[in-house]
Amino acid sequence: MSGITHIWRDSSRILPVLATLVAASALTPAKAQTVVVPTTVPQTQILVAPSAPPPPQVEVVPAAPSTTVLWRPGQWMWNGATWAWQPGEYVTRPQPTAVWVPGQWQPASNGGYSWVEGHWQ
Repeated sequence: MSGITHIWRDSSRILPVLATLVAASALTPAKAQTVVVPTTVPQTQILVAPSAPPPPQVEVVPAAPSTTVLWRPGQWMWNGATWAWQPGEYVTRPQPTAVWVPGQWQPASNGGYSWVEGHWQ
């Protein structure tokens, strides 16, 4: 017991060593802290608007620049304060037969509207 008492009495030598060990362990990630995010799962942001969006704007669709693209129509997006129109654009198909399913605003249980992201099918 006197050895343990001696270590604690002479903590001026042990504290710097302990501090170094704790700092080193904080900088070295443990395997349990590793998070792997699959790249095939898209990151999703939940958007909620207090009211339904205005009717879609009429867009003039320009001629397609190539046969590998598809027109993705414009949509209303909630920016946190008001509705903002996001114009349509041509996007490259991930596969030749892919079809774009547009995003849409759906009524939410809280009385607002939730955005459901568009996707390829």
